[in-house]
Amino acid sequence: MSIQSLPAEVVHLIAAGEVIDSLASVVRELVENSIDAEATRIVIDLWPEHWRVRVADNGCGMSLEDLEKAAMAHSTSKIFHREDLWKITSLGFRGEALHSLAQLADLEIHSRAKTADEGNRVVYNALGDVVETETVAIAPGTVVAVSNLFGHWISRRQGLPSPGQQLKAIQNQIYQIALCHPQINWQVNLDNRAWFALSPGRTPQQILPQIIRNLRFGDLHYSTLAVELESEDLQPCTHQIGLTLGLPDRCHRGKADWVKVAVNGRLVQIPDLERAILSAFAKTLPRDRFPVCFLHLQASPQIVDWNRHPAKAEIYLHQGEWWQEQVKNAIAQALRLNPENLSLAMHQERVTALLKVAEAKNTYRVIPCETSQPIVQSTVIDLSAIAQVRNTYILAEHPGGMWLVEQHIAHERILYEQLCDRWQLVPLETPIILRQLKPAQLEQLQRLQIECEPFGEQLWAIRSAPELLHQRPDCADAIVELSLGGDLQAAQVATACRSAIRNGTPLTLPQMQSLLDEWQRTRNPRTCPHGRPIYLSLEETSLARFFRRHWVIGKSHGI
Repeated sequence: MSIQSLPAEVVHLIAAGEVIDSLASVVRELVENSIDAEATRIVIDLWPEHWRVRVADNGCGMSLEDLEKAAMAHSTSKIFHREDLWKITSLGFRGEALHSLAQLADLEIHSRAKTADEGNRVVYNALGDVVETETVAIAPGTVVAVSNLFGHWISRRQGLPSPGQQLKAIQNQIYQIALCHPQINWQVNLDNRAWFALSPGRTPQQILPQIIRNLRFGDLHYSTLAVELESEDLQPCTHQIGLTLGLPDRCHRGKADWVKVAVNGRLVQIPDLERAILSAFAKTLPRDRFPVCFLHLQASPQIVDWNRHPAKAEIYLHQGEWWQEQVKNAIAQALRLNPENLSLAMHQERVTALLKVAEAKNTYRVIPCETSQPIVQSTVIDLSAIAQVRNTYILAEHPGGMWLVEQHIAHERILYEQLCDRWQLVPLETPIILRQLKPAQLEQLQRLQIECEPFGEQLWAIRSAPELLHQRPDCADAIVELSLGGDLQAAQVATACRSAIRNGTPLTLPQMQSLLDEWQRTRNPRTCPHGRPIYLSLEETSLARFFRRHWVIGKSHGI
C-alpha cells in the first residue's frame, strides 16, 4: 500500500492518547493545572466505574475569555515563545491536557476568577470548541469535570489495568505531588464517599508520616542546602537541595520504593541521583534494607530539559555528576549528630516560654545576661560520660537529657570509617599457617591483596594482614573469616567488628569520654556498619512527661 497522510481526527486521537493514557494521567494533568493556579485546597472526586473524574480547586480561576480558549489545541498561559521551552517554571506548559481530554471524553469546566463577581460554565466538543456557556454561582476557583473517558475509544479501556490498580496509581500520584507541594490541603472522594485526605504542612517532613504507615515525624530529618553552579553564560547561579530522609537508626524499608527524586515541583526519574542516594546510605542500614529519602531539587530552569517524555516523568539534568556529589554531601551532613537535627532547640524554646510566663505572673524575675561576645552554635553535642551500665552501655549526659551508647558498635563505627580512609596491610613477622583453604578462599585473599603462598601439602603461609588484626591473638581466625567472601567493604566491616571493644569490657571515665568524642566525629554516627542503632535517647521533655512534672502538687493532693 502507498503511504498516505492520516486524517486530522486520527492525528488528534493519537496525540491525545500519548498525554492521557489512564485515569491517573487525568488526575495528574488537572491537579498540575490547579497547582499552577496557586491553589491551596484541591478536592478530587472519582467514579472509576463510570470513567468520571472531577477536580475542584481554590486557585486564581479563569475569565470567560480564557475558558473559551482553554481546550483549544496547544493553548496555554505558561509559555509564549520558542525560548520559553528551555526555561520552564510551571508544571503544565504544552497546552495539551485539556484539548486531549476534550478528544477522549466529555469535558466541562466551571470557573470564576478571584476578581470576578460571578463564574461561568463551559462545555466543549471533541475539537475543543465551546458548544455551551452559562453564568453560574461558584466560589473563586475552578472545577473541571471529565466524564465518559475513552467512551469513543473503548479498546483503550480494555487494555488498562483493573479499577483497583488504577485507584492505587491515582493514590500514589497524589502522594507524590503532595510531597512536592506540602502547602496544599487534599481531599479525595471515591464514589461520593471520603477516601483519604492529606493535611497541609510547611515541609515534606509533615507529609510523609501521613503517607507511610508507622512512620513518625521524629523519625525524619528535613534540611535544605544552597549550592552554586555556573550557568552556560558563566554566571554563578544558586540552586537549592531539599532533603527529607528517614534517620537510619529509626526507619528503613524492605525495598527501595521510597527513594524519590523531584525537580522543580515534579517527581521525576533520575537513576543516577537515586543511585547516589543509595550509595550515601551505604553501611548505615541493615542488610537488604533501604532508606526513606525524598530529594527535591530547586534548580534553575536553564539546566533542566523537560522535553524527553510525554508525561514529563524523565528529564535531562545538566552537570549530572556534579549534582550527584552535592546530593551525597547533603545526606552526609544530615546523618551527622548536631543540635539542629536533635530537636534541642525545641526544648530550649519551651523552657524560654515557661520562664516568660512565670516572669509575667511575678513568680520570679529573669535577668538577661549582657555580653559582647557572640554566641557560637556548636556543631558537636556536649556529651559527658557519667557511668557505665553492665560494662556495655555508656551513660552520657547532654543539655537536653541523656543517652545510652553501646560501646562496641560505637567503637566499630569509628574503626570502620578509619579503615575506609586508610586500609593498610602490614607484613607479619611470623607467617600464619592455614590448612585446607578452598580455591575460592585463595582467590578472595588475592582480591584483598593479602599475601598468601603454598607452604606444603594443603598448607598456606599468610605473610600479611590488615593493620588492625596483625597483632591480635585471633588473627588466624580473622583471616579465615575474610577469605570466606565479600568485597573490600565487607572485609573492612568484619575487621572493624572483630577489633572493636567487646561488650563486658570495663572502661574508665576518660576512656568512655574519649570514645564518645571520637564517635561523634564520625560521618555516620547513628548506626554501626551493620545498620544497628548506636544510641538510645532519653530527652528531658520525655522524662518530665513520664514523671508528671507538669502536675500541680496541691491539686494532686486534693487541696
